[in-house]
Amino acid sequence: MYLKHVPTGEMMEVADLTALVDPFQGQVPMRSHAGEELGEPEPVAKGELAFPSGEALPRCWTDPHYKD
Repeated sequence: MYLKHVPTGEMMEVADLTALVDPFQGQVPMRSHAGEELGEPEPVAKGELAFPSGEALPRCWTDPHYKD
């Protein structure tokens, strides 16, 4: 799955989908595809990620108290 890194506009691959959908995880391991070689996963804050369309991530993925 690819998401947009909002500050840079770069598309990044999610390395761990479980961390992405876990609202208690503030960061997600992501891989950059800026060059020809696949980069090592690096943690990226969920607040800096969006879907390729520009839509924000669902609140249930980012806020552990989304039901309150």
